[in-house]
Amino acid sequence: MPLLRDLYLRFSRARQRRSLPPPRRFRYERFGGIAQLGGRLGMPQALVFIDHDRARALGYDHPPNDLWPTREAEGGTANDGHDAATIDALLAEPLSAPLEAHLQLTNRCAAGCQGCYTGATAEGSPGEWGLADWCRALDELAAAGVFHVALGGGESALLPWLGELLQHARTRGIVPNLTTSGLYEDAVLDRLCGWARAGLFGQINVSIDGVGPDYARVRGFDGFGKADRALVALRRHSPDVGINCVLTRATFPTVATLFAYARRRSANEIELLRFKPAGRGARREVYAESRMSDEQHRELLPTVLALSRRHRLRVRLDCSFTPMVAYHQPAPQLMQFLCIYGCAAGDLLVAARSSGALSACSFFPSTPARIDALRSYRDSPDSFASFRRYRAAPPEPCRSCEYQSLCRGGCRAVAVHLHHDPQTPDPECPRVLAYRAQAGASPPTDVPAAAAEPGTEHAKKRLPVLA
Repeated sequence: MPLLRDLYLRFSRARQRRSLPPPRRFRYERFGGIAQLGGRLGMPQALVFIDHDRARALGYDHPPNDLWPTREAEGGTANDGHDAATIDALLAEPLSAPLEAHLQLTNRCAAGCQGCYTGATAEGSPGEWGLADWCRALDELAAAGVFHVALGGGESALLPWLGELLQHARTRGIVPNLTTSGLYEDAVLDRLCGWARAGLFGQINVSIDGVGPDYARVRGFDGFGKADRALVALRRHSPDVGINCVLTRATFPTVATLFAYARRRSANEIELLRFKPAGRGARREVYAESRMSDEQHRELLPTVLALSRRHRLRVRLDCSFTPMVAYHQPAPQLMQFLCIYGCAAGDLLVAARSSGALSACSFFPSTPARIDALRSYRDSPDSFASFRRYRAAPPEPCRSCEYQSLCRGGCRAVAVHLHHDPQTPDPECPRVLAYRAQAGASPPTDVPAAAAEPGTEHAKKRLPVLA
């Protein structure tokens, strides 16, 4: 019966989407391009990096502004292909635009979760953007070539104009995805179900950090019943409804219970997130008690693989977990094929606060720019400087690590929080911990401090609560 229901939902959604503009199918890059592949029913399923030859085979042979390098200097022509080493070098350069943007549409949420990374409140933040502002931002993202947006908060489902914003994203060829708490009244949930039934969302994930009492351990209150109700209702109207789970030291031992629950509820995926030192989660006592132990980080990959096979569930790992994946030494080519990358901030993704302020990711201080000026900011030589500088010249042990180009040094937000410097490797990486122990280095402190670079005072003001 679940299979038949899913087939019905997919066909029903396909009929609805015939009236919507199709999502962006391709974007040129120096290495070739990025193709968005979807099924016959119009669901975007993957973003695939392809080289020049494959792009030409798909009919994309007119890159703008001489974007593709030529081999004319080697006696070839502009239409000659490039060898694998050249393509790898081009892949190491920043993309022409992010693949996705994480938009914090509002910082309004009355739940009061003890680890909320934005420090959301019932009143929200001053200067929050409205519908016209976010539509302008979507226009800019579409012009830049962004494929997806992840809509969050606060709680974006509370916004009365969310449906209009979804329609605008679709009109601009952008796929809107949603993360929601489910902690709201029936009228709000009914609206969401209607938009899901109309095929406006790509993926919807309900934030459920544990089943039953495990939920309360992370959030500080018992909201599991409401979150479960939202998951069930949304899944009734869309096949692409999953779960976001922030793993903590207390709940990692019971993650098997979450997988079994997700299977029972027919969730289509689980996305596992690392607890970040941002917002209320940056408080010393909260982060110290919540962050996973080194032993748990080492157990993460084998545990998740076993549970994924047992319950036949798709699992996605937060990019900040990449050091924990690389610790087990999978083939780098496999990680690249599966798009397992570390810190993608300022390159594969960007973020925006509720005021439109642009940042490299949702857990890092904002820049002076706004999201509706993304292209002009990225074109400046010092854009997202700390991230680009780290990737260009990482310190040890990252410099000599074979996974450096994939892992990218791990999470910059954790590095700033524990080492007070974004130019240090992720201090919770198992390899970094072993390296520091061998060198006799003292463990990092757990005191939030500013980045040791220009903009220190700005970072110091913005890091504790990202509003």
